[in-house]
Amino acid sequence: FFFANATMSGGPRIIVCIRKRPLNRKEAANGDHDTIQPTGSAGGLMVLEPRVKYDLTKYTEKWPFTFDLYMHEQTSNVDVYNKAVYGLLETALAGGNATCFAYGQTGSGKTHTMMGSGSEKGSGIYVMAARDLFDRLDFNQHTVQVSLFEIYAGKLYDLLNKRKKVFAMADEKNNVVINGLSERAVSDVNKLMSLMEKGSAERATGTTAANQDSSRSHGILQITIRSVKNDKQYGKLSFIDLAGSERGADTAHCDRQTRMEGADINKSLLALKECIRALALGSKHIPFRGSKLTSVLKDSFTGKSRAVMIACVSPSSSNCEHTLNTLRYAYRVKELKEPNGVKEVPDAPGPMQKPPERPQNLQDAQQGRPPYPSQPQYPPPCPPQPHPQHDPDQLPQPVPAPVGKKKRARAKPRPQWDDNFTAEPDGPWDGPPPAGAGPE
Repeated sequence: FFFANATMSGGPRIIVCIRKRPLNRKEAANGDHDTIQPTGSAGGLMVLEPRVKYDLTKYTEKWPFTFDLYMHEQTSNVDVYNKAVYGLLETALAGGNATCFAYGQTGSGKTHTMMGSGSEKGSGIYVMAARDLFDRLDFNQHTVQVSLFEIYAGKLYDLLNKRKKVFAMADEKNNVVINGLSERAVSDVNKLMSLMEKGSAERATGTTAANQDSSRSHGILQITIRSVKNDKQYGKLSFIDLAGSERGADTAHCDRQTRMEGADINKSLLALKECIRALALGSKHIPFRGSKLTSVLKDSFTGKSRAVMIACVSPSSSNCEHTLNTLRYAYRVKELKEPNGVKEVPDAPGPMQKPPERPQNLQDAQQGRPPYPSQPQYPPPCPPQPHPQHDPDQLPQPVPAPVGKKKRARAKPRPQWDDNFTAEPDGPWDGPPPAGAGPE
């Protein structure tokens, strides 16, 4: 839909899509209502947030958003794949790196979009992409290898090898290589689905206030196309099921480990947003070192790469705050995708007036030219006048300092002992002389 007619040298490098899930039975039983409505523009939607004033008066606040594509609750996984993801297959077959992200709060439908469930079990996005890839790929010239791993608490674990810990390192060309990651050769969809079921059972999950079965790690599926001649990578197709975004209040009543997991998830999601924004702007520097997630996905943001971000939202009024956080996150990614990198601010004031010209040099200022043409001319200030009672000529003049070298005063001599001195205040002294007073 978006990438069908785009070549590697032209067309959008990233698109942002919104997928709305329907209300479930629990939300309907609690009396929640739908808060997301489409607008007339393509890709536009509006969130009707229920609010309460200080005087307990209820009102509704409207939040409009516009994205590349908006898919309502009746949209199936097949429609999502045909409209947003199918073009990524063209990028991978052309020798590029294609990446698809699923972002949203816990329970918003990310795993259903990627893997399929319920009536659409087995019809996830990655299954349909693999099926088309196997149909169009010439296995006489290329092979397909699959790897599945997760990023949990800043560490990598191989989900196809009993959750073995692996490490991300850089080779001599500064490319990130996951040391110890197992790759399985596949040639049909059935084998791929069996590998996914095996790896999904090893993925870390937990319980929070927002979801009873919350994904606590980022699951990454990489389908690599390699050349038969030299076994080098030709193209790659990556599908990333991100961990559910959550607030600190969702893990406030959980243990310390759960709170640390939530902090690490939010840190990696923030780093991912910055990388996607840099990709959309065509920046020379992409901050892929912000987290382990972006460091591993470095090749997804450099070179011949394209990406699709699918933000899954819940229409329930009880999850309206989570929905707004997801939409704001996605909009920060999308808002920089203006022509020539120019961002339009909707609430900005009118155009600024050209400031008046200032004097070019000191000579113009001394000639009386005002610094602003529109500034009124005031008379020059009067010089300071002395007070009539204090004539400067009659004021006492300071005493000048003496000229010349000042003589140093001589020290007074100490008194000397007199041997002939006798003290006779009341008569002669009859006692013995004091010690050291003189000869006996």
